[in-house]
Amino acid sequence: MTKDNEVQIDEPEIIYIPDDEGNEEEFEVIMKFEVDGSDNKYMMVVPMESDDEDSEEVYAFRYEEDGDDLKLYIIEDEEEWQVVEETFNTLVGELEEEN
Repeated sequence: MTKDNEVQIDEPEIIYIPDDEGNEEEFEVIMKFEVDGSDNKYMMVVPMESDDEDSEEVYAFRYEEDGDDLKLYIIEDEEEWQVVEETFNTLVGELEEEN
């Protein structure tokens, strides 16, 4: 196989988020993005261990990176949540159009 025909498969980005009891749960990062007009960065994650693949929940967090440290913030503001959800849906729609 020549170099032009090689298929590169990206390894999924995995993060660990503690639950209410302090147990770390494994999540796959499915998308990172910034919202226009804001310096905030957001990531969308899904749980790695899901009993039902069809009803997979997607979680959104605002995040900051400081070197190797990752700080996640829950989006509690309704207006911010609507902007993040709209941006995510737009990006997913664009990805689906490309395929």
